[in-house]
Amino acid sequence: MWQWFNNVKPALSLRSKGLPLLLVTLLATGGCASTQMAENTAPEDPWEGFNRKVFAFNDVLDRYALKPVAKGYRTITPDPVETGVGNFFSNLGEVRTALNSLLQGKPANAGLATSRFLINSTVGIGGLLDYATLMEITADKEDFGQTLAVWGWQDSRYLVLPLLGPSTLRDTTGLPADMTSYPLYYVDDDAVRLSLTALNVIDIRAGLLDQEELIRGDRYRFIRDAYLQSRQFEVSDGELGDDPFASETFEFDDSDFEDAGFED
Repeated sequence: MWQWFNNVKPALSLRSKGLPLLLVTLLATGGCASTQMAENTAPEDPWEGFNRKVFAFNDVLDRYALKPVAKGYRTITPDPVETGVGNFFSNLGEVRTALNSLLQGKPANAGLATSRFLINSTVGIGGLLDYATLMEITADKEDFGQTLAVWGWQDSRYLVLPLLGPSTLRDTTGLPADMTSYPLYYVDDDAVRLSLTALNVIDIRAGLLDQEELIRGDRYRFIRDAYLQSRQFEVSDGELGDDPFASETFEFDDSDFEDAGFED
């Protein structure tokens, strides 16, 4: 399921990492959220009643405010410009990745993120062009929520934040550090900072318009499960765990098939 995200990579097709992942997954909700409670509350979601109410609130704001603006943005913005905007904000996120990679003891990934930032900020005209990817220089995205997981906070309760959307207690705790490690935080001009932040949000939302049709069943549960699985994938650096069938060799004889009812 989490393949639905991409930059939530392996989960939601995003081009920008400027905002926390939890904001990105919120923007994928588009549509009416179901308020029907699941019969069995997931163990990682003990606050499901509260979370569903916040989810519905966020969804109303998205349907009547953000989504229409995102549609207009996509309509009037040429594809090359839209790609450049996404590249610009994604490039700023390399700073956060580099810092958190060092905190996690991943100097190689920190070096790759730093290289990406320097190359795209110079040759790539301030990050509008992603020359680093063309040069096959890529880095795993890292944030402080992932850093806390590496430091030992593995399991955390699911939490839907007003306006920001899907998160966990761990990722919410990491938000202040994520904000202060993003270059836009240090723009002194309030009007410029807010304008760039708004553009980032709209650009991300526009990039998710095509993915909404992939949501099936209970929207709340789909978004929750996709978020938690994608975060686990990121925390484990793509490690999916051992295949339970890979460690054993199964041999069958004729009696096994007879017991199962497969007889001539």
